[in-house]
Amino acid sequence: MWQRQVFRAQVLMALAFAGLFAGPAVAETRPVVVELFTSQGCSSCPPADANLIRLMDRPDILALSFAVTYWNDLGWDDTFSKQAFTDRQFAYEGPLGRQSAYTPQMVIDGTADSVGHDLSEVEALVTRAAAAQSSEPAIDVAGEKIVVAAAASPARAADVWLVRYDPGIAEVPVARGENRRRVLQIGHAVRELTRLGTWSGAALSLDLPPAQEGRELAGAILVQDGPGGHILAARKL
Repeated sequence: MWQRQVFRAQVLMALAFAGLFAGPAVAETRPVVVELFTSQGCSSCPPADANLIRLMDRPDILALSFAVTYWNDLGWDDTFSKQAFTDRQFAYEGPLGRQSAYTPQMVIDGTADSVGHDLSEVEALVTRAAAAQSSEPAIDVAGEKIVVAAAASPARAADVWLVRYDPGIAEVPVARGENRRRVLQIGHAVRELTRLGTWSGAALSLDLPPAQEGRELAGAILVQDGPGGHILAARKL
């Protein structure tokens, strides 16, 4: 009898120890994607650029700065601008109910947008987007492979994007245009945007290509519900 009581006490202690240190199961969350469409030639953009810098170190946010091209004919060629970034912004305008593109424009998880001057407004949109996340596919990185796990099929084929961006803050002296004689600070300037493939709900493995720019860049994977659609999943690399 005494041995059985000791054994029972040992089992109960082991269970209590496991429960204490294992803790409750926590659902994995992914960062909310905040995309700023901006230009070094736009005099109203620096306040939004500054707010993106304030957001970029938050672990719950993936902050990305996309430099558009349509300001380049107005006195200053943005040093980070690419047509692919302009095309990405234009794809959002219809789904977001906008008649035309504008700068600065912050797009939050592909579902809402803001001028980006009011940080509290942007943070409220981030909170709303985080609360709306559900049934999203997990993204894993295994060596030189990206694996998008099986999950509920999206309404339309989803694009898998690789984004590479400067991990810090770039300082850009502007010689001409609306921001002439200013030194602008640009955080997380996107350098590369590469479509890797299409995800339709089944598990998918894709090659992770090397950086093209020949510099040390940070990276992220986005799974997006078609052009201009909402972000289904995201992972920082």
